[in-house]
Amino acid sequence: MLGYVEVEEDNKWESKSVINKKPAKEMISKFDTVEKVDAAYNDLSAYWDNLLGKINIQSGDDKLDRMVNIWNQYQCMVTFNMSRSASFFESGIGRGMGFRDSNQDLIGFVHQIPERARERIFDIASTQFEDGSCYHQYQPLTKKGNAAIGGDFNDDPLWLILSTSEYIKETGDFSILDEMVPFDNDLSIARTLFDHLTVSFDHVVNNVGPHGLPLIGRADWNDCLNLNCFSQDPNESFQTTENKSEGSKAESIMIAGLFVVYGNDYIQLCKKTGNETESKRAQKHVDAMVEAVKQHGWDGEWFLRAYDYYGKKIGSEENEEGKIFIESNGWCAMAGIGQEEGMVVKALDSVKERLDCEHGIVLNNPAFTKYYIEYGEISTYPAGYKENAGIFCHNNPWIIIGETVIGRGDSAWEYFRKICPSYLEDISDLHRTEPYVYAQMIAGKDAFKPGEAKNSWLTGTASWNFYAISQYILGIQPDYDGLKIEPCIPKDWKGFNVTRKFRGATYNIKVINEKAVNKGVIKVVVDGKEQNSNVLPIFGDGETHNAEVIMG
Repeated sequence: MLGYVEVEEDNKWESKSVINKKPAKEMISKFDTVEKVDAAYNDLSAYWDNLLGKINIQSGDDKLDRMVNIWNQYQCMVTFNMSRSASFFESGIGRGMGFRDSNQDLIGFVHQIPERARERIFDIASTQFEDGSCYHQYQPLTKKGNAAIGGDFNDDPLWLILSTSEYIKETGDFSILDEMVPFDNDLSIARTLFDHLTVSFDHVVNNVGPHGLPLIGRADWNDCLNLNCFSQDPNESFQTTENKSEGSKAESIMIAGLFVVYGNDYIQLCKKTGNETESKRAQKHVDAMVEAVKQHGWDGEWFLRAYDYYGKKIGSEENEEGKIFIESNGWCAMAGIGQEEGMVVKALDSVKERLDCEHGIVLNNPAFTKYYIEYGEISTYPAGYKENAGIFCHNNPWIIIGETVIGRGDSAWEYFRKICPSYLEDISDLHRTEPYVYAQMIAGKDAFKPGEAKNSWLTGTASWNFYAISQYILGIQPDYDGLKIEPCIPKDWKGFNVTRKFRGATYNIKVINEKAVNKGVIKVVVDGKEQNSNVLPIFGDGETHNAEVIMG
């Protein structure tokens, strides 16, 4: 048994030179018989059965089942507990917890411990400023923002809309929006959580560039795309060096897609809470952003990544290197921008042609082969590694979800399998990280050793892949009015079964795909009664209900 006890200063010794062992013996006594150890193991087993039992799938594919039912959810819990603050790969506790990271992590564990998710949302929102901006990171013990790590990552505020809306969809707890939450941990300027969401939305509205697209600030999700840094000193950090932001024309098409996705979630929240005036105001800004992307964010075959400080295109056929990027194409596809005009299909086809490889989807192509001072840290890495054309498993799900938006279940599944650890056991000697947890990055096609992974465990990859497989491929989607069932699967799947605990009831869901389609629900039967919607009703009665979902 390994344990640790603290003894008060005036009680450290039993007698001269004999240390006080009483607290240690009390701890040992809890497990000093076989019966006590068995009871402790049973308690631990029950704890994990409860956490992992909120969703259980039976697909007929053991590799998929064990990832969804056990390991992926387990990794999401570990990531929730530790964020990126304790890791062999990262910088230890000095880094703290990320505003962006923690909001995204929440979508992987909210169904397991919604009460803790609620607390986490308040912790995160308390590190926001009144103008909607926020500390990029905060310390988990003090809950205070970490100014020394830098800020002005202009995607950060929008992720709060993601975490809050997913929490409410899971729990139905709209009361969270009325809770008073401080800005910068100052209770004298506290406002409701809904007000925090409003300033998050408006932070984008109030920070757009010459094309009507969001200004990138220090960076967006890709911390290494530093369009305002112009660093010439190898000893300084791109994360904290001064930004040359005055007069900058650096805009992010990725943030534009993000704004459309979570702007629409914000609009839906406004409508659900009866705030029609705000929903109409927000809708105008979302519509304007869609048009700005169509007009200024489209390169002909895919979505641009950004405009640099000088207003020059990044992620364009016009560029010598870095012609296409994954982030903007993923988010604009998820947002459905230009779907009617065929933009989404073209963009995802270009991703397949230019970014896809044997081991997953690389971040950009062609890889950078020299340092571009106007691009920043992204061009400092060797080709095929990290942000320079590595396979970031965190953003691959954005393409997976984009493929489900247009109903291409075979493509979504193909991408999912390429980075899912349980399908990589046969190449463990190459992959080199655990065959049961996701890694942050896999070396891309330009690397010295393509397929070699690094940074496992503490990565947003865990939550995003769980979100993609559970809600968009299997299609089990918590929604405000019930449990929406909208699978997008390979045509050769005959179906699958899911047990899902949701708002005080258990749903046994049988999905049948006899017509061999990718997407589409034509019939839903709940407890023997056909219903006219693919949203299963909220029962909240503590009982088990059976649903049959026919695809076609």
